[in-house]
Amino acid sequence: MSIDIMKESNLVFPSFLIPVIKSLKLEINDLILLLYFWNYKKATFDLTAINQTIKLSEEEILTSFNNLMQKKIIKLDIIKDDNEKRNEVINLDYFYMLISEKLNTKEKESTKEDLYSIFERDLGKTLSSMDFEYINGWIEKGFSEELILGALKKALFYNASDLRYIDKVLYDWKRKGYKNMDEVNHTNQNKVVESENKEFYDYINSNDYNWLDEE
Repeated sequence: MSIDIMKESNLVFPSFLIPVIKSLKLEINDLILLLYFWNYKKATFDLTAINQTIKLSEEEILTSFNNLMQKKIIKLDIIKDDNEKRNEVINLDYFYMLISEKLNTKEKESTKEDLYSIFERDLGKTLSSMDFEYINGWIEKGFSEELILGALKKALFYNASDLRYIDKVLYDWKRKGYKNMDEVNHTNQNKVVESENKEFYDYINSNDYNWLDEE
């Protein structure tokens, strides 16, 4: 192996990109070209420079470039420099969005798993399919983990282990516009606790509305 080859810069492949890359199901040349663009941010679309780095022919580069464009993984911006010269610059915003979506999905799945474990531990039982449906519904409706666990804590305080009870607690907080437990606790501190609890639980026990069915 010649010294010149060993001195060439290498393309870096971050591990967090692996699940995103797998989901895209790219051809090997498409992947190589995408990694080139990842390593050389804001690179101009220079066939000669790309060829010297990744050793694909111009035809292979153009084919893979078109594939990445058609799959909306990259886009091409036309940018003028100080001399009004037009340059074709690779824009990775689409790819960044794909990465963000993948990471957010993974985070939500992790949150669900944590909530499942906490509910099973605190309720002292294995969750039923209906229980899973309730928890998933709360997450999809935008309730934070903080509010969900706060409602669980409130239910346990009143010896209520049915998730329909927690569902009604969350619906009541949603109706009152609470976004976090600080707002819930602040409101409770500024009311007469006994009368508030009586009014609240009279409401809970008399209202059969299920917000999970809300459009």
